[in-house]
Amino acid sequence: MNKVFLIGNLTRDPDLQETSSGVSVCHFGIAVNRSYSSSDGERQTDFFNVTAWRGLADNVAKYCKKGSKVAVSGSIQIRNYEDNQGNRRTAVDIIAQDIEFLNPRSSSDGDFYDAPAGGSAPERAPKKKPALELEALDDDGDIPF
Repeated sequence: MNKVFLIGNLTRDPDLQETSSGVSVCHFGIAVNRSYSSSDGERQTDFFNVTAWRGLADNVAKYCKKGSKVAVSGSIQIRNYEDNQGNRRTAVDIIAQDIEFLNPRSSSDGDFYDAPAGGSAPERAPKKKPALELEALDDDGDIPF
């Protein structure tokens, strides 16, 4: 089984393209922090290239930008190629099957909120429900049954 789950931040804005047959494809990178620190106390980060197709590609391009936090589930694809100098190279890509957008939505413009480093989403005032209007009853003192 080839399955991978990653949570990280986009390292660049998504690059949405269209194949010659009209299928949307989106390429972007994510940075994923490791769960442990190195011996000098620094947290290590891994960088992955991600490819999304069709409607998923359109949504990533529409709702994400550099710095957006996402959860990606998909599969690992390994490609071999030759570079310009004739050296054999290997590339590891993540082919996305599902992407969750983890940034909270902004209440003003529907765009995602970018929290400052170390910050959190702003407090939002709860939406007020309209006050209920009560009708006066014509009470003549009789029991209705």
